[in-house]
Amino acid sequence: MAKKRNTRQQEYLQKKLERIDTFFSAEDLLEIVNKENEKIGIATIYRFLNELKKNNLIYSYRCNRRTVFSKQNKSHCHFVCENTGRIIHFTIDSLDFLKDKIPGSIKSFQLEVRGICDKKCKICSKKIK
Repeated sequence: MAKKRNTRQQEYLQKKLERIDTFFSAEDLLEIVNKENEKIGIATIYRFLNELKKNNLIYSYRCNRRTVFSKQNKSHCHFVCENTGRIIHFTIDSLDFLKDKIPGSIKSFQLEVRGICDKKCKICSKKIK
């Protein structure tokens, strides 16, 4: 199989991607690109990201029914408020409690916790009921 050639668009996208250090969506990358170069469309962005994902150069996660990407293979956790729909991202330092329950090693994980987000929101929920 022939090696794919690296186009100017791919090189440009790679340079923009190097500046991102958080989770991002294809639309986020498109917004960054469109600030300087509106000739690159969303289909090109998706092809670029899918190729990187296929080669394990980026990783994808689901967040609020959307796909988000990360350059690091890290965990993706969020708390969803059932009242407001507010999503709060958080990190977990250790999954030691799962070691005996999983027949293998954990490389990354995605976790969604649902509830009511804070005292103000709990007061709000009492008024709604």
